[in-house]
Amino acid sequence: MTHPFLDLAPLGADRFAAIEDRVARLLSTRQDVVIMQGEALLPLEGAIRAAAGPGTTALNVITGPYGQTFGDWLRDCGATVIDLAVPFHTAVTAEQIRQAFAEHPQIDFVSLVHAEAATGNTNPVAEIGEVVRAHGALFYLDAVASIGAEPVLPDAWGVDLCVIGAQKAMGGPAGVSAVSVSERAWARMAANPKAPRRSYLSLLDWKERWIDAGRKALLHAPAQLEMLALEACVERIEAAGLDAVTARHAAAAAATRAGAVALGGGLEPYVYEARDAAPVATTLRAPSQVVASELVRRALEADPAVPLAAGGGALAKEMIRVNHYGADATPGAVRASLAALGVALSEQGLPVDVEAALRAVEGAWR
Repeated sequence: MTHPFLDLAPLGADRFAAIEDRVARLLSTRQDVVIMQGEALLPLEGAIRAAAGPGTTALNVITGPYGQTFGDWLRDCGATVIDLAVPFHTAVTAEQIRQAFAEHPQIDFVSLVHAEAATGNTNPVAEIGEVVRAHGALFYLDAVASIGAEPVLPDAWGVDLCVIGAQKAMGGPAGVSAVSVSERAWARMAANPKAPRRSYLSLLDWKERWIDAGRKALLHAPAQLEMLALEACVERIEAAGLDAVTARHAAAAAATRAGAVALGGGLEPYVYEARDAAPVATTLRAPSQVVASELVRRALEADPAVPLAAGGGALAKEMIRVNHYGADATPGAVRASLAALGVALSEQGLPVDVEAALRAVEGAWR
């Protein structure tokens, strides 16, 4: 008995390298790109542990839960960490970064999340990158949620370590991820005696045994199905055009925001300003008398297929997420999500206007 997933020819180094090259083109980068064989937490943690150590002073920007995690990793590495936390309903500004540098000129590492799918905000990386570049710090960026939903340009923005994953806006697999690495970042890692070596977390292993060796032999057996799925999703983005894919996500965000306001029932955008809202997902604040997770549960009973989720942790009481990314960045998914929320709100005795919401979606979709 044969099976198309189980009886594939082995994925060779040439094919693996070709997939890396396509990911590099997606990022418009000339930096080295390493595809790591695990979910994006692997390169996110590996890059911090490789580049940060006891001599590092890090500015860790917190605009959501992942920023909090990065601060924990940095401290565990022995770095001195200066947290810059802003409310989750907004975004950090380049001026706030500049002020942090003025107050702490010893900062030599900056960690930032581009788009926080968990809180629905996005940060102005291009402007922040100019400030970081002028200061001379190493710039680490989590672009896992933003890639495919909005521009991600590590070279143009001066990003030294840019981590992406395919499972959100790219519409691809979760089992592999990638990081682009600048020459400055490689030098920082090489000088760090605590950088992981001979470890699954090690970027330096990939540098020395894969890149410097001419990409002829893989470090270990690749995650074959996930690599082929990554190749397929990149092909799909190339065929549609990256600009078209990002435009579709921006339209989904605008339509969801407009539709939620028109729906009524006490729903409000969680991120106050549209300019701070991430195209990958829209977060909504539930009415004060309703628990968000219960509202989501009722909405999913009305339509189990809609891409709705409650916020994580303490946010489960107040936040609803419309995850309009990948295959769900469509007018149909947005309309269905708002209609299901309308049913759930009506069951709570709250007045809603589903028809007005659907008209708002049509009017806002560009």
